[in-house]
Amino acid sequence: MRVLLSTYGTRGDVEPLVALAVRLRASGAEVRMCTPPDEEFTERLAGLGIESVPVGPPVRALMRATAPPTPAELTRYRDELLETQFDVFPAAAEGCDVLVAAGLAQVAARSVAEAAGIRYVYVTYSAVNLPSPHHAPPPRPGWSEPAGADNAALWELDAQRVNAQFLEPLNAHRAALGLPPVGNVRDHVYSDRPWLAADPVLGPWPETGGRQVVQTGAWTLVDERPLPDELEEFLAAGPPPVYVGFGSITPSPDIARWSVEVSRARGCRVLVSRGWAGLAVDGCFAIGDVNHQRLFGRLAAVVHHGGAGTTQTAARVGVPQVVVPIRLADNPYWAGQVAATKVGAALDGPTATIESLTAAFETALAPETRARAEALGAEIRTDGAETAARLLLDGPG
Repeated sequence: MRVLLSTYGTRGDVEPLVALAVRLRASGAEVRMCTPPDEEFTERLAGLGIESVPVGPPVRALMRATAPPTPAELTRYRDELLETQFDVFPAAAEGCDVLVAAGLAQVAARSVAEAAGIRYVYVTYSAVNLPSPHHAPPPRPGWSEPAGADNAALWELDAQRVNAQFLEPLNAHRAALGLPPVGNVRDHVYSDRPWLAADPVLGPWPETGGRQVVQTGAWTLVDERPLPDELEEFLAAGPPPVYVGFGSITPSPDIARWSVEVSRARGCRVLVSRGWAGLAVDGCFAIGDVNHQRLFGRLAAVVHHGGAGTTQTAARVGVPQVVVPIRLADNPYWAGQVAATKVGAALDGPTATIESLTAAFETALAPETRARAEALGAEIRTDGAETAARLLLDGPG
């Protein structure tokens, strides 16, 4: 079997598909993967022997821009990405038996799969991304968040906005491929039976969620990398520290500083992860890309932005969390899940204060919170990528 995997986004979007690719190859499948052209992604795939197909502009440059893109710039960016996908995907899908697309940005993927006559699977990493009466749509960059409407009305508005952006160009490409038009771009991309690559304990799909969803568990790969010697020395030199890191996100300038101040006020040492923002706080031990699976279990708490991967890793090793998300994508959802399962505390990033962060630390560092975190960690599955690979290899059922 030949499988094409495709996503566009940051490391949190790419790594789950890498985990699936490794599982598929171990079972004898051939794998090709479309990702952004950022060097860290192409080198990662090359190191694993996975064929890489770069698609779209680099993501890191967009995330590290000095100012957020305007709505008009985001509209142009999305239009250009759609055109690039229709240029690249047909050749990438040649000879493949199935196309797995992760994320709403993969607007062209299903049409290319239809034209090639191959199976199409859509996957998301968070339940909040799929329409349901139990939750509102996640915040999307460049689109305002309406207030006062119920979830059904908000999802309808979300579909209208996606159509306004993509319906006309998508149907023009489908006509060129000899395919019929679609009326709802978002639901077309999601398909009638989407997959949810999230842990059913930490991020379950509601039993009455409104659509048939295949929940496989999160797609993770065991990280065997040792921690750097200087980090090992730091960890061994005192009690477990607090980790402060925001991945690809650039947090409010005050959040990292406040997190360090509150940690120190409680007598905790601090690790600061630089991330894509190049985060640094005076007097703190700063780290780059390290093995979170090895590190997180040796910490007092993890302060982060609410990415699916970071939340999952921290939960799996049973470390308490303080989530300070910006209003973007699934970050607020994972913050809410951490609070709901009582394995940490969550704040609304734009309204956070040093007082609210102090209260969050009180919750996260309490002995009963660690006990709950360790109990939940023992329940989290580790076979999500294996389950997904088996479903792909066995065929639709």
